[in-house]
Amino acid sequence: MSRPPGRKQENHKISRELLVLTYGALVAQLCKDYERDEDVNTCLDRMGYGIGVRLIDDFLARSAVKRCRSYSETTDMIAQVAFKMYLGVTPTVNCSTAAENEFSLILDKNPLVDFVEELPAERASLCYCNLLCGVIRGALEMVHLAAEVTFLQDKLKGDAVTEIGITFLRKSEDRKHKR
Repeated sequence: MSRPPGRKQENHKISRELLVLTYGALVAQLCKDYERDEDVNTCLDRMGYGIGVRLIDDFLARSAVKRCRSYSETTDMIAQVAFKMYLGVTPTVNCSTAAENEFSLILDKNPLVDFVEELPAERASLCYCNLLCGVIRGALEMVHLAAEVTFLQDKLKGDAVTEIGITFLRKSEDRKHKR
């Protein structure tokens, strides 16, 4: 269906509170559906991956970013532009290795847990925000960057900060293409 000329495209945004509450309800339902935390974590990761695969198009269209030349530029783009654009926070980026293929995104404030105080003792291995790992992995894969994305620390589990680890699975030299 085509849009009438002169009509402005509408940007539909939902409130942050609605997103957080809806996400909480989703995780609660998954916890009811699956007995094991690992199954919930896997489901959240798969769902996030599907979102990331679709979200990258919106991100590239709305941000008008240029091509990143290194893993560190890519990680900075995720932290400074994508997280700010979609979650309203800017994580700190730390490079974990001399090979510059492992990075950490450190969130002092995680908006997805605004209304969550702590995880129940019987859900100690639940990765409540595992959806974020899937989103990052799916988006990176769509721009041809294979990565492993995992939670390293979680405030919900008593850690001081929330930390997401990103390990790029290929060396930088492997990304260069012949013309």
